[in-house]
Amino acid sequence: MKEKTIDYVLRNTWLAVQKMYNEEASKFGATMTTAFTLLSIDPTKGTPSTALGPKMGMEATSLSRILKTLEERELIVRRPNPEDGRGVLINLTAKGLEKRESSRQRVFTFNDKVKHEIGSDKLNEFYDVSEKILDMIQTKKIF
Repeated sequence: MKEKTIDYVLRNTWLAVQKMYNEEASKFGATMTTAFTLLSIDPTKGTPSTALGPKMGMEATSLSRILKTLEERELIVRRPNPEDGRGVLINLTAKGLEKRESSRQRVFTFNDKVKHEIGSDKLNEFYDVSEKILDMIQTKKIF
């Protein structure tokens, strides 16, 4: 059998997770990205729009389209940031809070099932390996 590269396994697994979440989200007229955005917004204080992109690892242009969609669906509202008059806070509406909780529960379901199937020892090893790979990339130890 041909040996698989690490990046192939990571990419293939992530694509499968993404597809799974998108299939689940589509049942509710959403996408994984919109659910991830709702999960990234502080449910009580809101989140500054300038902090949301970096928090999610997204470019401003892509995030703007997602926020526009969420606003049209009445899941979020934009309000002036009281701490920074130039900024905008993204807040969840009651409907947005409901969708956020639904998304949160699905993430927990996924985590619980994986933990049960794999076990905490192997999962901790997975976290350690993932953190090491991320550190190697961020500290430019590969290229």
